[in-house]
Amino acid sequence: MIPGKYRSVSGRSANNVNCGLHLVIQTSSLPEKNKVEFKLNKETSSFPGRLLQHDLERNYSSRQGDHINLVSSSMPSFPILQRSSEEKILYSDRLTLERQKLTVCPIIDGEEHLRLLNFQHNFITRIQNISNLQRLIFLDLYDNQIEEISGLSTLRSLRVLLLGKNRIKKISNLENLKSLDVLDLHGNQITKIENVNHLCDLRVLNLARNFLSHVDNLNGLDSLTELNLRHNQITFVRDVDNLPCLQRLFLSFNNISSFESVSCLADSTSLSDITFDGNPIAQESWYKHTILQHMMQLRQLDMKRITEEERRMASVVAKKEEEKKRESHKQSLLKEKKRLTINNVARKWDLQQHRGSNIATNQDGKDSDSPSQDPCQIDASTISAFPEEAGSLDSGLTNSLQGLSVTDTHLVEVDGDTLSLYGSGALESLDRNWSVQTAGMVTTVSFTFIEFDEIVQVLPKLKIKFPNSLHLKFKETNLVMLQQFNALAQLRRIDQLTIDPQGNPVVNFTLWKYYVLFRLSHFSMQKINGTEVTPNDMIMAERLFGILAHVASSELPQYRLISILGDARKKQFRYLLDTKGKKPGIVNEENNDSKRLVGENTNRATLNYTTREFYNEKLEEIREKKKFCKMYIEDLVKEATEINMKNEALQKLWPQMFIELVRDAVIEIRNKNSYMKLCLQQITDQK
Repeated sequence: MIPGKYRSVSGRSANNVNCGLHLVIQTSSLPEKNKVEFKLNKETSSFPGRLLQHDLERNYSSRQGDHINLVSSSMPSFPILQRSSEEKILYSDRLTLERQKLTVCPIIDGEEHLRLLNFQHNFITRIQNISNLQRLIFLDLYDNQIEEISGLSTLRSLRVLLLGKNRIKKISNLENLKSLDVLDLHGNQITKIENVNHLCDLRVLNLARNFLSHVDNLNGLDSLTELNLRHNQITFVRDVDNLPCLQRLFLSFNNISSFESVSCLADSTSLSDITFDGNPIAQESWYKHTILQHMMQLRQLDMKRITEEERRMASVVAKKEEEKKRESHKQSLLKEKKRLTINNVARKWDLQQHRGSNIATNQDGKDSDSPSQDPCQIDASTISAFPEEAGSLDSGLTNSLQGLSVTDTHLVEVDGDTLSLYGSGALESLDRNWSVQTAGMVTTVSFTFIEFDEIVQVLPKLKIKFPNSLHLKFKETNLVMLQQFNALAQLRRIDQLTIDPQGNPVVNFTLWKYYVLFRLSHFSMQKINGTEVTPNDMIMAERLFGILAHVASSELPQYRLISILGDARKKQFRYLLDTKGKKPGIVNEENNDSKRLVGENTNRATLNYTTREFYNEKLEEIREKKKFCKMYIEDLVKEATEINMKNEALQKLWPQMFIELVRDAVIEIRNKNSYMKLCLQQITDQK
């Protein structure tokens, strides 16, 4: 609304300005008789006191006819306006030239005391010929054809400037209007807010119906209380929080679609009235609650008073949103920690694989007398960074992640029915005391960045800890040969098997699926890598590998075959003991699994897999046994040699010894009495 001190001016204008003005059009080349005098009956209006709340609202009243005299100057393009002395005395501070079909501003002489000037509804294209009106306070050029703001530099007392509904493209040339209180530029072609930062006394700014796409550059407007930006193309707002006195902000009918684009409004402590109707954001279900949540000081929203109930509901919703935000933030942290950990595990895995390949290369190099390479040297291109998972993070999340540890070398995650293990250290989690509910829910187990030989060692634990696991997934586990699939036969049950090509060269073999079906046929698998297993697949698997298994079992020595089948025999014996005495119709799932294990074909059971570590342990054990046996045999040989040598010596000495023994015996018993006494004496001494 136009400030109150201008209302009295408006009232007087409505009652007094519409007087008869005698204007004479006179050319310098015509004689006096050619003077043309005429009357124009026009309807004029009062204009200074109207509201600036609606873009094109104009109220006209108190209309009377004007008697006008226009006198042409020596320059035909600028008419001269003259008023009688009586009119100047009666209306010394105001002048209305509304709806006069003017194309230029006339020269106004002798009117230096004018305070109010109205050029509404004309065809003026340029502001000029008013620089002498230095006491002018109110200037209305609404509804003309002005393209540039100019000619105002001397009007230092101007308080109200109305330039609505013109053709202005840029805000400019207002440097000297530091006392401006109201600036109306609605209905123009302005694309940017600029050159207004010096208007520290400006209280009302109307930029409705322009071509603004954003709001900024408002610093310095410390007295602004009302800002009208209706009917533009605004997508975001900035700097509004720097306006300490702003109370009313009208943003209706723009392109604002999110609260983040106007978040600076939440920092304004003076705003009491705001409108967003006609924007995409106003169509959202969370619109009102979000606005009230962040702008608790508002009294009106979209020209409707805010009730206490609405504030209470907004507070409740705000608390729920805050809880949801905290939970979302927590999930984001966990997700990012997971990503960082997996990246770290991947780097460690790549390091191990690269070191292993370097060791093999070095070994070959030694055999061929080639120079060795540093096994710890790594090519940066081998490190996986998971760029597809890396996303841009907001500043808050980034700050929270600064203290996040990224030194973890393994990750264990239970997501629904899936247990995911990343890194060899994750295998230790199988020793945990898992709850019955959690363990029972797990039906899928995924292994990533773990050597398959390490997985084989924990398969018995997996069978016990997660009895309902039916689906195994392997990614980056170094599955390189068909023989490794033999190790899966020790599980309780497998319905699905997924082998990711990444890090598992075995999938490059054409017949790997058929071998899996043949070796694990006792599981009656349903899917391999997401593809349904058909009866024809089972038949083909039997044809391809059945003879191979038969040959392998028939060529094994009996002791070796018994060793391989020992576990199966124990299971069969245990199964027979467990089922003894039970009713025929009662068979639990565990017994079914036992039957499945017992039912494993003998030929297939001979196709087993020994891990490298286990094989190395066996080799070490064999070496120890060989060493022990060698030492034992050497001791036996040494002892036998000594015995033989003693025997040979005895054979040589025995004849002489025998002769001496016989001689001594004959000599001793030659005197019978003496011998008996000697024997009795020996017996007595022994007692």
